[in-house]
Amino acid sequence: MKILDVKNLSLSFYNNNQPTQVLKNISFTLDQGQTLGIVGESGSGKSLTVLSVLKLLPSNAKLSADNILFTNNGLETNLLNLEENEILNFRGCNISMIFQEPMTSLNPSIKCGKQVEEVFYIHQTNKNSVSKSKVIELFEEVMLPDPLRIYNSYPHQLSGGQKQRVMIAMAIALKPAILIADEPTTALDVTVQKSILDLLKQIQEKYQMSIIFISHDLGIISQMADNIMVMYRGELVEFGQADQIIKNPNHAYTKGLLKCRPNLKLKPYRLHILSDFTNPPREKKEKPVIVENLIQKDPLLRVQNLTKRFIIETSFFGKTNKELIAVDDISFEVFKGETLGLVGESGSGKSTLSRIITQLINYNSGLIEYNGVSLQNLSKKELKEFHKKVQIIFQDPYSSLNPKITAGEAIMEPMIVHGIYSSFREREKETKRLLEKVRLSPNSFNKYPHEFSGGQRQRIVIARALAVKPEFIICDESVSALDVSVQAEILNLLNDFKEEFNLTYIFISHDLAIVKYMSDRIMVLKNGELIEINETDKLYSSPVSEYTKNLISSIPNIAQY
Repeated sequence: MKILDVKNLSLSFYNNNQPTQVLKNISFTLDQGQTLGIVGESGSGKSLTVLSVLKLLPSNAKLSADNILFTNNGLETNLLNLEENEILNFRGCNISMIFQEPMTSLNPSIKCGKQVEEVFYIHQTNKNSVSKSKVIELFEEVMLPDPLRIYNSYPHQLSGGQKQRVMIAMAIALKPAILIADEPTTALDVTVQKSILDLLKQIQEKYQMSIIFISHDLGIISQMADNIMVMYRGELVEFGQADQIIKNPNHAYTKGLLKCRPNLKLKPYRLHILSDFTNPPREKKEKPVIVENLIQKDPLLRVQNLTKRFIIETSFFGKTNKELIAVDDISFEVFKGETLGLVGESGSGKSTLSRIITQLINYNSGLIEYNGVSLQNLSKKELKEFHKKVQIIFQDPYSSLNPKITAGEAIMEPMIVHGIYSSFREREKETKRLLEKVRLSPNSFNKYPHEFSGGQRQRIVIARALAVKPEFIICDESVSALDVSVQAEILNLLNDFKEEFNLTYIFISHDLAIVKYMSDRIMVLKNGELIEINETDKLYSSPVSEYTKNLISSIPNIAQY
C-alpha cells in the first residue's frame, strides 16, 4: 500500500526574477513499512526533494507537482493543498525528519531534554501533558546511556552518536508514519554508524514506520533500503528494487557510484571515477600494484613511548584534579615511501597523535625522531625546516582555507613563509602549475574558497601542502566530508603524488574500506592505546583484537555486480 505518492515534482529558485531549475519532474512512491533509499552526489537534489515534500523551502523557491499524496489510515491528503498552518501541524505528527548535522540542528543553548519536550508542547493541545518522563522514555527507547544525564546535558556535552540519537528521539516523539533520515550517519565512526542504522531498523519494525533514507553511499543504502532512487543533477535517473539496482544497474551514473567505492577484496592501481562512466569510454592502461618490502629500511619517523595528557579539571589552587590521557605510551615506526593507515573511533587519539607528530601541540613524555633527529627542543629555525618537510591535510576543506584570500594566495602563503622562490612571478607560476597538478584550471588562482565545491577545495588544500615540496604528509580524515565519487578522485591524486614526489603518508580515516585501499600497514587505536599494527591484508584477514574485528565487521559492504 502506498503511503506517499509524488508525481512530476519540479523546483526552481528565483534570483532577480531569473529562474534556476534544480529539480526536474521527480516521481516516486513509498510503501507502508518500507524503506526508500535516495542516493546521489552533493547537489543532485536528494535533500531538496524531501524538503519539497514537506514544503520546507525558502521564499524564492517555486514548487510545482501533479500531486504529493499522503495516505494513512484510509485518509488521503494532498500536501500541495495544505495552508501554512496546516503543514506546520502535519510535520512532526505525520512526517518527521532527522537532519544531517545534529550539532547545527540542536540548539546549543538549550538542554537536550527541553528541546525534545518542545515537540510535545508545539503539537499537543493539552500543554499540561508535556512531561519529563515522556522524554526520558524516548531516550531509553533510542538506547541513550544514562537518560537523565542526557536530559540535563547541552549538545556540546554529548558525542556525535549521542547527539544523533537525541535527534532520532525528537523525530519519533509523535510516532510519525514516515521518518526521513537525511545522511544520519555522515562523519560518524563505522561502529557508531552501524548502531544508528540498527536502531532505525528496530524503530521501523516496532512502529511499522516508512523510512526515506538519504545517503551518498550505496554501501549504506544497500543495507537499509527496499527500493532505491538514484538522483543526478536534479533528475531521477534510476528507480527500482534495491537488489536489482545493486546487481544490475542500468544507468551509467549508478554504475559509476558503485565502482567508485573501494572494494575490500580488490586493490586496483586506480579507483574508477564518474567520468569513466558518464563520458565516452577511452582506452585506460592499468598498472599492477607493486607491494614493496618497506619495513626493511631505516624508519623515516620513529615514535617511542609517546604519552599526551590533557588537564580537564583543576582545583582553586591550580592542582590537577582530573586529566584525560589522549595518547597512552604509543610506539611505532613509519618507513620512507609507505602509507601507514591510522584507524579508531572518535576519541581514540588519532588527531591528537597527528598534531603531536607535526609539532602543533606538545607532549608529556616519550621520544619522536624524524630522519634520526629528535624533535624535542628544536630551535625555531629547525622547527621551521621540519614544518617544511612534514605537512598535514586537515579534515574539513571548508574551514581549512581562509575565506578572505584567493586560492592562489593560499597556496603561495607557505612559499612566502619558507622563502621558496624570490619573486611573486615565480611563485605565481609554480602555484598555477600546482593547480594544474590537482586537476584545477590555472584560472582558479584568483577565485575565493566560496566559489569552489568541497572536492575542489580539498584539491587546493593538497596543492598548498605540496607547495613546500614536503617529504611526509599526514592526511587527517582528508576525504571524509566528500562524496564517494569525489573521494575516488582525491585518493587517486594522493597516490599519484606519492609516486611522483616520493612521499610518505600517515592516512587517518574512520572509513576502513578507504584505509585498506590506501595503506601498506594499518595501526589501530582505542582510547589512546595502540591495539595492534600489521600489514593491511593480514590485519583484515586475521585481526588479533576483538575491537579490530568489530571495526571490520561494521564496514558497510555491497555485493559486486
